[in-house]
Amino acid sequence: MGRFLTLSTVLLISGVIISCGSAKKAENMNSDQKAFLSGPKAIIYQTKMDYSKLVPVILSEDKKSIESYPDIKDVYFNERLAYPTQLNKGYLLDNRGINANVAFIKLTYEEYSKLPKTPSQEELMKMIIDAQPIVSMYSCGLRSSYQDIGNELNTKIDIGDFSMFEKIK
Repeated sequence: MGRFLTLSTVLLISGVIISCGSAKKAENMNSDQKAFLSGPKAIIYQTKMDYSKLVPVILSEDKKSIESYPDIKDVYFNERLAYPTQLNKGYLLDNRGINANVAFIKLTYEEYSKLPKTPSQEELMKMIIDAQPIVSMYSCGLRSSYQDIGNELNTKIDIGDFSMFEKIK
């Protein structure tokens, strides 16, 4: 009976120690997983000309077809037309979800939102005015990681510190 009690105590203490170690591992896993949270990215970019009022579409790599384009109801961000946010030194903060394969069509957000129906891909291809408008583009992490995204990005732009950003183009 004494050996049984001793063995039970040792097993109980071992279980507690192991579970504490597992809790720390689980805790660490949660913080690691936070680094991989998804959500809208903060994309800043500069264009050859001022396309800030024009609707963007996403082209295929070979620029021969459209992979993504908004519905006429999807050109809004926070209940306003999704114009990019003007930043310092000619940079824009994307509010639509663009990438390096962005192109711009000849319609403004306002014109596009008032169309009776969303144009077809073929119609949109004919409306493209610049298939390679980007001068530079950076991914600046998750939008949710900023308290005041415009001011924080402007500070980085003003001092030329892009070291924490991923260069896309």
